[in-house]
Amino acid sequence: MIGLLDREAGLLLAGVVGVLVVASAVTAVLFRVLDRERHDELLVNLAQRVAAWWAMIALVVGALALGETAVVLVFLAVALLGLREFVTISPTTRRDHRTLVWLFFIIPPLQFWFVWEHWYGMFSVFIPVYAFLFLPTRNALTGETRDFLRRSAVIQWSLMVCVYAVSHVPAVLNLPTAMEHGREFAEYAPAGSGGAEGAKLLLFLVIVVQGSDVLQYIWGKTLGRHPVAPTVSPNKTWEGFVGGVLSATALGTALWWVTPFAPWQAAALSLVSCLMGFAGGLVMSSIKRDRGIKDFGAILPGHGGIMDRVDSLVFAAPVFFHLIRFFFT
Repeated sequence: MIGLLDREAGLLLAGVVGVLVVASAVTAVLFRVLDRERHDELLVNLAQRVAAWWAMIALVVGALALGETAVVLVFLAVALLGLREFVTISPTTRRDHRTLVWLFFIIPPLQFWFVWEHWYGMFSVFIPVYAFLFLPTRNALTGETRDFLRRSAVIQWSLMVCVYAVSHVPAVLNLPTAMEHGREFAEYAPAGSGGAEGAKLLLFLVIVVQGSDVLQYIWGKTLGRHPVAPTVSPNKTWEGFVGGVLSATALGTALWWVTPFAPWQAAALSLVSCLMGFAGGLVMSSIKRDRGIKDFGAILPGHGGIMDRVDSLVFAAPVFFHLIRFFFT
């Protein structure tokens, strides 16, 4: 075993790499057979997307190979980058800057430290209770009342989505141990001790949710005719939604062997995760329409910003985590 990767996790990742190899080969063929002048934008976007997926998979594999601490740090970085994108497009004033110091440099590291320490009590309530009450109080002390409710709401929403929701992804590493012992994190495992079973569960979540995104895109492009919400995201169709969710649920069911669940349980968790992932994409599209932007950023060529890539994961991960903790511990 290397880090958190055992034989089963290696087989799972080999399958993912195989899919990327096929995608790279198809992209290379399309570059040869299609007219570059007519399809240049499509080909460049496809190549950028595949290259970005290679980079993202390499980052996840590297983090899992190094251990739980590396995984927590990677997702802390994801949270901070997403937070930066979110706040950049949001209405704030110069008087909000001291509150933003807490938002960026104090609260996120503390939240992920609680995850690393397996301190479930604080991990679960620190942001939705303590930070929720503290941040508007800190902002009120500046004396700036113009658009106070709107500015406070933006700060709270960005913290919940970009930090609290994202922190549930590395927290998944410790769910199998919780299932075995039926205790809270700090009661049974020392910091940094997330194991291979948790790594496989994390991979299961990421593959199913991100796979649903890709499959919805493919189904929508091939059969999509009826938009779900035309004014929000014209490219999201009912055909793509149904085909992608069902296909990804079937994928999750087929991967039951890497989880502690029976096939029907893996199917149920996959279905719920895909539905939540779709909701996340729709909500984030609404935010982008409200702000008049196409993407949250440009850090991932072909995908946009960090939040463009993890929008489905931030909605799926907390529900996935708490469903497992409620029903299996």
